[in-house]
Amino acid sequence: MRKTKLFMDTVIDIQVVMDASQNVMAAAAIDRAFDAFRKVEHACSRFNRDSEVMRVTKEIQKPVKISPYLFEPLKFALEIAKVTHGLFDPTVGKALEDYGFNQHYLSGKIMDSVANRSATYQDITLDDEHRTVYINKPLVIDLGAVAKGFAIDVAAYELREFPGYMVNAGGDLFAGGFDERGRKWQVGIQHPLHKDQVIEWVEVSDEAVCTSGSYERTSPLRSDIHHIISPNSKRSPDEWVSCSVIARYALMADACSTALFLMDRTEVRAVLEQWNLKGILIDQTLQVNRIGGV
Repeated sequence: MRKTKLFMDTVIDIQVVMDASQNVMAAAAIDRAFDAFRKVEHACSRFNRDSEVMRVTKEIQKPVKISPYLFEPLKFALEIAKVTHGLFDPTVGKALEDYGFNQHYLSGKIMDSVANRSATYQDITLDDEHRTVYINKPLVIDLGAVAKGFAIDVAAYELREFPGYMVNAGGDLFAGGFDERGRKWQVGIQHPLHKDQVIEWVEVSDEAVCTSGSYERTSPLRSDIHHIISPNSKRSPDEWVSCSVIARYALMADACSTALFLMDRTEVRAVLEQWNLKGILIDQTLQVNRIGGV
């Protein structure tokens, strides 16, 4: 069974491998999986003034209780920010707005938020016990590097009872079990220059594959700026054109593919080995670098 819907500015494609007797069960599970994307988008989108994350950023210097659909991806983003010493930073949202990444994909509404440009991830504090967030100064939280991965994981959880399934959100995916032939899932990494071609293939089962690429979205204001921006320089790095990470969870693969894009070759290899992850990275010459036994 296979169904598609649009969430998070992305076509969500869900496939389930099952017995004919499981049709009703599979249809219900797929509906719950799509609902996970709806809930995460409503919680985490910075393009909607009514989203949970945008409402929270208006509450300065007081604890605000938030839902798990915001708390969990925000917590992970802050953890990655800490271990990368701010190289990855979810408060880069205002810089993205300044470069024209501020239009809702459905409504077309433009976001222009009030923010302190000196804000960093250290201006956000989470309370695990009470599930609250405390924001020290005006800022814009961008969870684009974690929200989709988190939604994929929540959706995949709804499909765990089936012998095979894939949740594919515009190329970022989790593949569970085996395909209809009883084999590992074959996943193609998109060619950076030719969107209809695959530059590399990888086999996965019960793993996520997420990719960050400079070719995905470029600034309407600056040709040298894409949607991945260094929090320090406020510029887009150019060491890589594509970074794909294979991990046990899509949340990890999603965040790390972005974090690696901000690193040089030496740092990338060390991080992948330290975090026990696999990576397929493509540089400006289109050389494919496989790291971590993939």
